[in-house]
This record gives sequence, structure tokens and C-alpha cells, in this order.
Amino acid sequence: MNPIGIIHTSFADKSGAPVQGAQSGGAEGYVEVFPEFSEGLKDIDLFTHIYLLYHFDRAGEVELVRKPFLDDKPHGIFATRHPCRPSGIGLTVVRLLGREGDRLNVSGIDVLDGTPLLDIKPYVTRFDCFPDAGEGWLEGKAMREKPSGRE
Repeated sequence: MNPIGIIHTSFADKSGAPVQGAQSGGAEGYVEVFPEFSEGLKDIDLFTHIYLLYHFDRAGEVELVRKPFLDDKPHGIFATRHPCRPSGIGLTVVRLLGREGDRLNVSGIDVLDGTPLLDIKPYVTRFDCFPDAGEGWLEGKAMREKPSGRE
């Protein structure tokens, strides 16, 4: 896959990045879309939230079963949102604060600075919100900081 842009945030390394965007404290950043793709941003600013799909370019070793950040019990990688994935594809939902040309200002970001952007999709409540969805092993788990020394 070829990147369509670069994500810019205040998170220089993995230790400082939040586990999820919802835990970012409203951290702001921006998405720089390469000029050859800017025409594709037409009407994006009509949405309040967008999905960012990106490449985990600094993730560690892939393990198919591992302890995720929010539990001390091992789970299959596809039952987690851990960054060390076979595909290397990341996904986050952010609030779109505004557009300035090829730049999208966002909040609720949990991505490392300089991360390659693969795609952008609008978040559409009637397509993307499932209030009756189950949370699997995460059901009842409290948010917490990343355990120290855990990749």
C-alpha cells in the first residue's frame, strides 16, 4: 500500500502515546494529505468524525497471542487492538476540527508523529454505531495506562 499522507501528533514515541484515542485527553494533531490526493477531500469537512487508517510503521514483533495493554491475560491478536499486527494496519476515529487545504486538524488522536496515512473514511453514525454490540473480553475492563515494559 502506498501512503496518501502523513499524520502529525505530539507523540514522538510509543511510551507517550495513549492506548486508545478515547484515552488521549483530546490530544490534537493534524493529517497532511499529499497534494495529488487533495481533490478527494471534497466535502470531508461536512463530517464531525473520520476514520484514519494508517501503517504501524514502528510497531514491534508480531505475536499472534499476547497480553494486550488493557489485560494481563493473553488473547489472540485479532481479538485485540494491539499495534503489533501481521498486516501492520491501524485504525482510529478522530474528531475533525477543520480543514485547511490539504491539512485536516483533528482531536482525540492516539497515533505516533510521522505515521504514514493509508486512507480516510467518514464516520457515519447510522452505518458505524451499534449500541447493542458486545465488548468480548473487554466487557467490564477499566481503562488503564500501558503496563511498563510491555510492547
